[in-house]
Amino acid sequence: MEEVVRRWWNGSWGRLARRDVWLVRQTRWKVVARSGDSETGKVLRWEFDTQRDAGLMVERLLRADAAGQWREQQVGATPRAVVEDVRPAVGRPPQGAESGEPDTGMRRGD
Repeated sequence: MEEVVRRWWNGSWGRLARRDVWLVRQTRWKVVARSGDSETGKVLRWEFDTQRDAGLMVERLLRADAAGQWREQQVGATPRAVVEDVRPAVGRPPQGAESGEPDTGMRRGD
């Protein structure tokens, strides 16, 4: 079973400007990055043997020149349309359901 350990988004809602990054743990560590929206965005994946190596890739992705300002999101729900093989843990409420924070679903600018 895969577990989303940490996640970030750049705070931009536009279909071309939005960026998402996930740190995922399975038997190996996986980093998933998406450019664009959930329907037409490009998804890239990398796998690593150690959390340290995966963390270095996340840092590299967050340092890349992109619109907006990166913000870490609560782990709890992963957009199904974005990363087909990354599933949230069963029983967790969707992100933003209690806090009022935006979830990863596109609501504005779509």
